[in-house]
Amino acid sequence: MPPTTAPASSTRVHPSRVRVLHPGGGRTTGPVVYWMLRDQRLADNWALLHAAGLAAASAPAAPIAIAFALFPRPFLLGARRRQLGFLLRGLRRLAADARARGLPFFLLEGGPAEVPVLVRRLGASALVADFSPLRPVREALDAVLGELRRDVADMAVHQVDAHNVVPVWAASGKLEYSAKTFRGKVSKVMDEYLVEYPELPALMPWDGEQPEDVDWDALINRICRDAENVPEIDWCEPGEAAAMEVLLGSKDGFLTKRIKNYDMGRNDPTKPRALSCLSPYLHFGHISAQRCALEAKKCHHLSPKSVDAFLEELIIRRELADNFCYYQPHYDSLAGAWEWARKTLMDHAGDKREHIYTRELLENAKTSDPLWNASQLEMVHLGKMHGFMRLQNVLGQKDSRMDQWT
Repeated sequence: MPPTTAPASSTRVHPSRVRVLHPGGGRTTGPVVYWMLRDQRLADNWALLHAAGLAAASAPAAPIAIAFALFPRPFLLGARRRQLGFLLRGLRRLAADARARGLPFFLLEGGPAEVPVLVRRLGASALVADFSPLRPVREALDAVLGELRRDVADMAVHQVDAHNVVPVWAASGKLEYSAKTFRGKVSKVMDEYLVEYPELPALMPWDGEQPEDVDWDALINRICRDAENVPEIDWCEPGEAAAMEVLLGSKDGFLTKRIKNYDMGRNDPTKPRALSCLSPYLHFGHISAQRCALEAKKCHHLSPKSVDAFLEELIIRRELADNFCYYQPHYDSLAGAWEWARKTLMDHAGDKREHIYTRELLENAKTSDPLWNASQLEMVHLGKMHGFMRLQNVLGQKDSRMDQWT
């Protein structure tokens, strides 16, 4: 059965933001379980709000629980100590915040395969899942859904796109060719989706199974021990509070102190303060892109060009990537590239290369290209690469600003 749109929610979650993957058979008792993955936060979270709405609509009203499943290492691909440490330290803060609000937080170290087990054990009435366009996540969700349809057929399963301002399936029904084609479609419905979040309603007290205590230090050490020994960074604290400080902090918040430099400075690698520095928080869902957009619109009158440029990157360009991964099944191989790109690569496949580098030389910034070397060293020492540097490395172009940077 193809996914359907959910009915209007009591928590004002837009119906088309929710897809009913399995309607269930009308089970009305038992807690609602929110399977958190991509949106690792309690505030400004449409998936959590939808779960709360389902719980409130139960007869009688039901409590909710949060589950987070750690995917196995093959899914994490190139994740190393830096990424894994940031993820786990953020989850530790999240679990503490959830406990303070009376929300049980179940960490499933065995991965998504433990989700059906937990749901059955808790006697859940519904499962609400995050959305991700990535193949391993979709395959894991399909596996969980198949098992629940077979074993708990009367339990509903919903999916909520809480990551994009405009849900990926509502923004466009097909693979978009460019930001130009995508922008027009998103702009037509922006006002419908870019709305203020409602408050999380009062929740029923949790009186079910209690989550096991997690020794976070031991878990972080164990998981990170097997990762490549690249040290964690210390300039970027994980978690919702840290994310909001970067966005709106009184000392050095992006929108309070630095937004005016964004339009003219974001493509100048000699001006790092012009950047938002929100990428890690958006990636791990510690902050909502919709919250960033709402707050940016409030200061539009102070720096119109910078705010417009920020919203273009935050919404159009970022969500175009989700569109590509969602509608292009070969998003991670050359088979997914546009025909003109594949043709260009084939036309130049036999070109003579001035230099041929090993992976070790590239990783250690030992090339003849100072642009590449500077970019790689920035990654090594700071754990990030300036967006303009990424673009220049892809295009193989330089301009006068590179002389200062290198």
